[in-house]
Amino acid sequence: MDDLKTDFYLSGYADGEGCFCVTFNKSNRHKFGWDIRPSFSVSQNKDRSQILGLYKERWNCGTIRPDRSDKTVKYEVRSIGDLVAKIIPHFENYPLLSEKQREFKIFKEICFLLLGKEHLTRNGFNQVRNLSEQMNASGKKRYPRNKIKI
Repeated sequence: MDDLKTDFYLSGYADGEGCFCVTFNKSNRHKFGWDIRPSFSVSQNKDRSQILGLYKERWNCGTIRPDRSDKTVKYEVRSIGDLVAKIIPHFENYPLLSEKQREFKIFKEICFLLLGKEHLTRNGFNQVRNLSEQMNASGKKRYPRNKIKI
């Protein structure tokens, strides 16, 4: 498969099976008591998980691991540097066609706030929290955003 077809394929596949996510975890080591972690992931059943290797090979970043929560295999990128340098440019050049594109734009904004260390200010932290609330409305949240207070 040539590079152009591969890039369109990866976006289309992510449109159905991918997730842009921002998690908040309690932490005594982080300012305001919360670790903020953005990630991009794609999950697949083990018998069809070879596609995940294509993501890792194409972007030269991320990890592939079993996901015990739903017994699938997951490709995941958590590094803010890789998200900003590789993942975000990919989806800007090969946009998603579903509602997930709206979530991608919010995710992108959050990543750049984190990259610029805006989350280390009270206003910036609240901005990241409020933006993240607009993502994955149907997903379960370990910490509902109204419980994340600083």
